[in-house]
Amino acid sequence: MNRSSESSPRLAPLPIDHAPELKEHFATVRKNLGFVPNSILIMQRNPKVVKAFAEMTAAVWDPESEVDRGLKRLIAHVASRAAGCQYCMAHTIEGAAHFGVEEEKLAAVWEYRTSPLYTEAERAALDLAFAAGVVPNAVGDEHFAELRKHWSEEEIVEIVATISLFGFLNRWNDTMGTPLEAKPMAAGDRFLARGGWTPGKHRP
Repeated sequence: MNRSSESSPRLAPLPIDHAPELKEHFATVRKNLGFVPNSILIMQRNPKVVKAFAEMTAAVWDPESEVDRGLKRLIAHVASRAAGCQYCMAHTIEGAAHFGVEEEKLAAVWEYRTSPLYTEAERAALDLAFAAGVVPNAVGDEHFAELRKHWSEEEIVEIVATISLFGFLNRWNDTMGTPLEAKPMAAGDRFLARGGWTPGKHRP
């Protein structure tokens, strides 16, 4: 059986008011994204997990980050692609658009190694993301040698934190079969379908 063709969450998203203590967290998420992802609506069965996840998410997407948040979304996208998480691939490409990455650059993300729209600094970060996203981890000293040409140690920590956050999300959403929401679904169809992306088991 091809598991990627299945279409049903293993645990259904719960109503947004299921855990009243998460009201403020959900309000913040809705303000940032325009909706509350099904991943968190499933996760709210354990509010402590949601709160811990919210702390990490806030740190990664901090507006005062040194690494551009649009690039961080592309880093998360490439890591998610390497991991094979179609849900996160759609979310991150939509998020990159939300943070102002140009449409031409979004459409060329799978050709970042050769596209003139990407700088050497961006390629170094995205190469790291891809190597970190595969199993077993393929990051080598050469990746860090290239990173150090373009990024400070503080920026490298931000880059690796972004990849690591999506390591959690890739595992969560691929395991749960989280159904995609309308906005990331539309972004996936628009920017990723030509490269072979489909929602697969995440089709709502």
